[in-house]
Amino acid sequence: MAEKVAQEKGLEVQIRKYLDNPPTEKELKEVLKMMGIKPMELVRTKEAVWKENFKGKDMTEDEVVKAMAQYPKLIERPVVIYGNKAVLARPTEKVLELFQ
Repeated sequence: MAEKVAQEKGLEVQIRKYLDNPPTEKELKEVLKMMGIKPMELVRTKEAVWKENFKGKDMTEDEVVKAMAQYPKLIERPVVIYGNKAVLARPTEKVLELFQ
């Protein structure tokens, strides 16, 4: 859906299937910086892998990033990147913030 909103703006969209091609820790840190959020804000805490391995643990930001890189299913989606900005496009209309 987020890609549809971008396409309606006349923008070419590239989709990265992050489960098949997971981001590195470095890439995650760059995206988090673009988004202006802390790593925990991008974690799907209801995922079984989070509950089984990380819930209730006192983790540094680097450890949270490492967990997302190791288990990409933990990454909230969709993340849309445009230039040097990124948003979690939920709801889909949040993608429009990239063009303001």
